[in-house]
Amino acid sequence: MARVLVGVKRVIDYAVKIRVKPDKSGVVKDGVKHSMNPFDEIAVEEAVRLKEKKIAKEIVAVSCGPAQAQETLRTALAMGVDRGIHVEVSGPEFETLQPIHVSKILAKLAQDEKADLIIVGKQAIDDDSNQTAQMTAALLDWPQGTYASKIEKQDGELQVIREIDGGLETVKVKLPAVISADLRLNEPRYATLPNIMKAKKKPIKKMSPKDLGVDTTARIEVVSVEDPPTRQAGVILADVDELITKLKEGGHV
Repeated sequence: MARVLVGVKRVIDYAVKIRVKPDKSGVVKDGVKHSMNPFDEIAVEEAVRLKEKKIAKEIVAVSCGPAQAQETLRTALAMGVDRGIHVEVSGPEFETLQPIHVSKILAKLAQDEKADLIIVGKQAIDDDSNQTAQMTAALLDWPQGTYASKIEKQDGELQVIREIDGGLETVKVKLPAVISADLRLNEPRYATLPNIMKAKKKPIKKMSPKDLGVDTTARIEVVSVEDPPTRQAGVILADVDELITKLKEGGHV
């Protein structure tokens, strides 16, 4: 049976209206509700289902971030994960933490933990990078099944149905492998009160990127973060002639 490593990220809750800082250096995070990245919830749920099917023997959740990332790990533990690893990154270092850094951390942990499968959400809803699974697979030289909408075990391999632009693609990957979860893979369960209480007793190991030999030096500089332009109000026009006039006035034709 496989040992599964699941990546979980703490992000601003999807229902929160994002506000840009006055100095345009980023978005306001203080005093704002955070939760687990929705695609990572799907990844956790899939790992738990693999354990219920006796395909996985142990699930380890990993989160990179400040002290509050432990709350995200506790949510994963309450959903059915066995133990957590918190790679603490905070302050300016966390602000410029990129998928390349997280991929190196996950790859090193996968080797240290002797993981057979890594499952992450296809992307985080804050930076929308959609890179971690692909780069982790490249660093480990493992096969990957990205944008997974269905996972099944067949003859010691995993059959992954992927969501692609033209429809669905079916691939088979040998373990060890990396999977990224798409929206339709499953419907994550709600953590029950007894499981939330049990999660408080489950272990969370604390580490730093340095412990794993990963350099988190910034590779980018955020120049400016701005709100998207406000959409202008629509106008009802009487006929085609008026439409053409308006388009000419706006310099569109």
